[in-house]
This record gives sequence, structure tokens and C-alpha cells, in this order.
Amino acid sequence: MIISNKALEIPPFIVMDVMERALELEQKGEHVIHLEIGEPDFDTPQCIKDACCDALCDGETHYTHSLGLLELREAIAADYEKTYGVRVTPDRILIASGTSTAMLLLFSALLEPGDEVILPNPYYPCYPNIIKYVGGVPLFVDVLEEEGFQYLPGMISPKIGPRTKGILINSPSNPTGNLLSGERMEEIAQFSSPIISDEIYHGLVYEGEVHTILEYTEDAFVINGFSKLYAMTGWRLGYLIAPKEFIRPMQRLQQNLFISPNSFVQLAAINALQEAEDDVRRMRETYDQRRKFMVKRLRELGFGIMVEPTGAFYILANAKRFSGDSYRFAFDILEEAKVGVAPGIDFGTNAEGFLRFSYARSMENIVEGMDRLEAYLRRRGK
Repeated sequence: MIISNKALEIPPFIVMDVMERALELEQKGEHVIHLEIGEPDFDTPQCIKDACCDALCDGETHYTHSLGLLELREAIAADYEKTYGVRVTPDRILIASGTSTAMLLLFSALLEPGDEVILPNPYYPCYPNIIKYVGGVPLFVDVLEEEGFQYLPGMISPKIGPRTKGILINSPSNPTGNLLSGERMEEIAQFSSPIISDEIYHGLVYEGEVHTILEYTEDAFVINGFSKLYAMTGWRLGYLIAPKEFIRPMQRLQQNLFISPNSFVQLAAINALQEAEDDVRRMRETYDQRRKFMVKRLRELGFGIMVEPTGAFYILANAKRFSGDSYRFAFDILEEAKVGVAPGIDFGTNAEGFLRFSYARSMENIVEGMDRLEAYLRRRGK
């Protein structure tokens, strides 16, 4: 039997390799501080769990419409109007089993083999992997550390060509935690290629104002979901907002590949949008406290943070004074200090020499992780 090139050529998600090695160490009795994974340590708010239990008890365990429940699509449309003042009709929304599924549907509908999507470098690793999986070509823009690793519109123009099918933006960003300003987003929206806006970290903003691309153009695709803001990573629920002509093609893909998202999870998500505001506020305040502490400690330890991150729950810190090989450095920290961190190379060549730290962990763990890191750096002579 021969394994397909598609399966052989897709690279690993290195942060998962770090986590899985950390789990091996834990199975041997080691205590590892996990700062590598972008997963909230909070439990899903009780009001959402209650809604899910009610749905299960009421027998809501069957297929739904392949676009997702109309009630959920209406709730998402209402949330975007309330939050950003933009009108989105439910027939432009498709519910998916997580944002990764949403991206697969989107890029499958958007790209022919050889078509190009422009991405910032550094980037979320799954972007180029999914684009290449469906036959597309990622084109990278090496964004600048001093600009918070966000696009300058003039850097995009030279990349646009006859095969360009989209320009991807991510604000707040993974891996940097930085925001794209409204002014810069508006400039990017003027390009002729459609904008693909990953808005999964919307709602997790501590300073500044976050904007949806839909404030500036309707010729755009929005990727969003419930995993991060509502601490629902294991529930696997995301959605797409798209130009209307793309909905039916993506719906046909959904029908064949996934049928529909889980019915009871969709019903719980309605409750998340309508009832979990106080829970989200408390989580956001806690993240902000952790962010401020971690930024301060990393700078004290000698890591470079040129632009302070104000969103998501990540810090991409310059570690070049310690090592130019972020992969080896991250695994050495794991083995020697028992602290999991993500190597910058996982997020693109432009992040080599950096480490990504997640503050989606308890303050107790963050304090312990920073202390262990300090002791490790002292042992190796900084």
C-alpha cells in the first residue's frame, strides 16, 4: 500500500509535538507547566453547559440543516450588528464543526489548483497547510516586528497577481496577540482581491479597539467560532460569513463531507451569544492580569517584546539573544525546565528566533513557569 503524497507532505503542527512530549514527561511523573497551548484553562460557562444538557434531555440529537440552525445563524447576525454595527443576513452564514472545518470548506470553494492566498509571516500554521492541501499556493509577506507583525498595505501590493484569490488577515493575531488598526484594515479592504478575516479571538481584547472586516467591505470572508471566547475548544463549533454566492457551494461541500454540526452544541452556542456576557467579562479581566504579568516578567528575563500585545492570549517574544534555533531551544526548555513553550519556527520563517508564550493558564502556573524559566536561563548563563 502507498500513502498519498498529500498525507506525507503535510507538516506537523509543532506546538502539538511540544504538548505531546510534555504529556510523555507527565506520564513519567514530571510536573510540566503548559505555556505552549492556546486553550483557555477556564471551564465552559455554566449557562452554556445547562443549555446543552437541556437540549440533550429534550431529544435534540438529530441532524440539523446543513447550513446550521437558523436560530443560531440569526443570533450570530444579531451579535455582529450589536458589536460592530454591521448588517449580516442569516443566509450569508454557515455553521461548521470548528474553524478548521470552516477553513477547509472556504478554501475548497475559493481555490483552484495554483490559485494564491496572501498571508502574513508569521502566521497560524494551519493556514498554509490547509491552502496547500486543497491545491492552493500561500504567498507570504514578511511583516515587521516593530509594526507588531501586522501588514503595511504597501507590502501587500507586490504580491498581488492574476492568480491571487484572497488576502488573509488575523486580528487579534495568533501568534502575536497584536491588533490590526481600523485605518490599516480599511486600506487593505481597498484591494481587488477578497479579504479573508480570521476573527476567532474577537472579544479577547484588552487595549485598543477591534474591528471586523465587514465594517469596510462586504467582499470578504469571516472565520469565527466559539472555542476561544467562550472556553469551548472541545465543543468544536465555528462559522463562516461569506458573500452569498459562496454559501450554496460550501453547503454542498458540508453536506458531503460533514453533513451538519452537532445539534445540541449549536443550541448551546445560542445561549453563549445571549447569556454568557458576564462570564466572558470575568475571563477577559483575568486574561488581562496574566498578560500584564507575563509581559513584565519576560522583559525582565531578557526577552524582546517590541510592541506589547493587546489581544488573544499570546506573546511572541524575541529570544534571539538566547538562541537562533527556536525549535531546539523550545524543546530544551521543556526537557530542562519542564515548561512548554511554542517555537517561533512553527509560525513561519519570519518568527525564527522567537518563542510564543500562552497566558491561557492560571496565574499560579504562569508564575511557576516564569520562575522555572529564570532558573533555566541562569543555569545556561543567559
